[in-house]
Amino acid sequence: MADNKTILSLMAHPDDAEILAGGTLALLAEKGWNIVIATMTPGQAGSVTLNAEAISAVRRKEAAAAAGVVSGTYHCLESEDVFIMYDKPTLLKVITLFREIQPSLVITASPQDYMFDHEITSHLAQTACMGATIPNIEMAGLPVLPQVPHLYYADPVQGKDRFGNEITGDIMVDITAVMDTKEQMLCCHQTQRDWLRYISKVDEFVIMMKSFSERNGRLIDKAYAEGFRQHLGYSYPQDDLLGDILKEFVYSLKAKG
Repeated sequence: MADNKTILSLMAHPDDAEILAGGTLALLAEKGWNIVIATMTPGQAGSVTLNAEAISAVRRKEAAAAAGVVSGTYHCLESEDVFIMYDKPTLLKVITLFREIQPSLVITASPQDYMFDHEITSHLAQTACMGATIPNIEMAGLPVLPQVPHLYYADPVQGKDRFGNEITGDIMVDITAVMDTKEQMLCCHQTQRDWLRYISKVDEFVIMMKSFSERNGRLIDKAYAEGFRQHLGYSYPQDDLLGDILKEFVYSLKAKG
């Protein structure tokens, strides 16, 4: 079990963490873990009525409020929607965040997704997990990570890649007991909820989230679940830390073949 009980959820946009991993973050908070939610962008493209600067200011506050529901903190790395880059300046921002936060557990976006912003964020997180441990990447005043964090990929939005192929996590977390908390976190993103509600005339923001959580829940005979895959490449941790922490809530689909 990790000595440093800090979980970093790094996603592309505000509300991604709440949609894809909010229940798991709530369960980790109940276990005494320090919750840190970070996004690559402030979501400056997420409005048709406010300009980029105005909506960004609102969405940063909404993201901080959502993190606060589970007594967590929020960080924004100030990239832009559609323009998240895998380059040295952006990687250095992410590695800096990792060294400041010192996470032992990281949840990020799926490396296969419908949107390139999500995929790039996934690759940035993967590289930063290792890069933050390298002493020769020097950052004054910031200690290197003592070891590569355990890295997990959340299911892509609606469980599909860019070709419509289904992607299902092989680690399922039963979030039934904290669905109300997950919904409360998501609903902090009021601008996005109102926008979708205006377009569709129904509360599509919450409906879509619950529908996908129900899809995963059916796989383990529970009402709601969130799915993850663990990064098990060379030099990354091989033990399932998430499963160890949340053992009463975690179900492995690997065992089912």
